[in-house]
Amino acid sequence: MYGEGTEPDARFSLANERTALAWVRTGVGLVAGGVALTSFSTFANLPGLVDVVAAVACLVGGGCAIYALVSWRRNERALRRREPLPAPGGLPVLVTAVILLAVLIAGYAAAAGLGESAVLP
Repeated sequence: MYGEGTEPDARFSLANERTALAWVRTGVGLVAGGVALTSFSTFANLPGLVDVVAAVACLVGGGCAIYALVSWRRNERALRRREPLPAPGGLPVLVTAVILLAVLIAGYAAAAGLGESAVLP
């Protein structure tokens, strides 16, 4: 990739790198949240649904890291070739995943608070 095109303005390359690092930070946060959920569910004797949510959070976090690398490479290549930047595709997917996760957790919390299916004795 570095052998293609011409060297872009350093500001654009560094902005592209900062964006990739933000995606990596998001991924690390999701993985850390998944690990925390699993640890909490073990100590609090919570049902397996919490472990499933934790696993999904970890997988989405890994996906964010992969997307960061792929997107950084595509953008860097376009900058070097003086082409328009490719359209971002990861943000709508991440937003949809976070909304679905929030709705699932809110639904679970509402159902658990209704009586019989309460998690805590």
